[in-house]
Amino acid sequence: MSGFKDVVGHKDIIQYIKNAVEQNKLSHAYILNGQRGSGKKLLARLFAMTLQCESGKSEPCGECRSCMQTKNGNQPDIITLVHEKPTSISVDEIREQLNGDIMIKPYSSPYKIYIIPEADLMTQQAQNALLKTLEEPPEYAVIFLLTENADSLLSTIRSRCVMLKLRNIKDKLVKKYLMEQMHIPDYQAELCAAFAQGNIGRAIMLAKSEYFNEIKEDAIQLMKYIDQMELHEIASAIKQINKYKLEVTDYLDILTIWYRDVLLYKATKDVGGLVFSDQLKFIKEKAAKSSYEGIEKILSAIETAKIRIKANVNFDLLMELLLLTIKEN
Repeated sequence: MSGFKDVVGHKDIIQYIKNAVEQNKLSHAYILNGQRGSGKKLLARLFAMTLQCESGKSEPCGECRSCMQTKNGNQPDIITLVHEKPTSISVDEIREQLNGDIMIKPYSSPYKIYIIPEADLMTQQAQNALLKTLEEPPEYAVIFLLTENADSLLSTIRSRCVMLKLRNIKDKLVKKYLMEQMHIPDYQAELCAAFAQGNIGRAIMLAKSEYFNEIKEDAIQLMKYIDQMELHEIASAIKQINKYKLEVTDYLDILTIWYRDVLLYKATKDVGGLVFSDQLKFIKEKAAKSSYEGIEKILSAIETAKIRIKANVNFDLLMELLLLTIKEN
């Protein structure tokens, strides 16, 4: 982490940060709202690093004492809150790590900065405790709330914060990053970018995953031959999918992208836009066999399956209904 040049996308947020620092128009509290892996923590740390940088510029110099401390994770005036339970942040944790500490002036920097990852996990009592600080923060205090779901925060908290929404990054930027920075081959980078749907963190995770290629190959084999499969073969396929239960969302995303390719080819005959261009023969066959309505039914069924999996519906029954819908359409 050396500067804003390391951030992929989010140019609007970076420009906002630079303007706020240059014009000295800072809020005491910010909400960075975006999906897991979208870059909230990196942006918050760079914002904090900029505020504490001894150069006083709108971008961290990366070389002063404060910047070096931030890089090493030991800047005394940048505090990241931690919580014991994986599913909640308690009122005691907010009181001890923030409320009880914030009145102590900064040790060596102009600001005292608090970063709260997963802020949407704060209990109601924890949020109320934080609200008391947000109502009358010390002049030197800046608080960053990182969240996947800002709507879960109290409206009174949201009204006292500047909202910075992290939007999806263009696939071509994600692909470029994977190829240039991680040296991922062209085809794999394109596939990871398509699956990540604008989330750079997820793209990096998929590119590093040992299991992603295995899941992808299994899903492709199923899609290629499902029209000819008998019921007992579908049952065997479900047993195979059961192996990937923890990564089943990735599996379903593969099916979604396969049928988006089918739909794209059916509508345009354009091969250049296909993610699975190496499977063109099978994409063409499915596009010729299925109606537009049928493909839309399949895509809708996949989305429904994703929602129901989160609701802990019977996995085997859910997958059976999905695969039969795919086979029939």
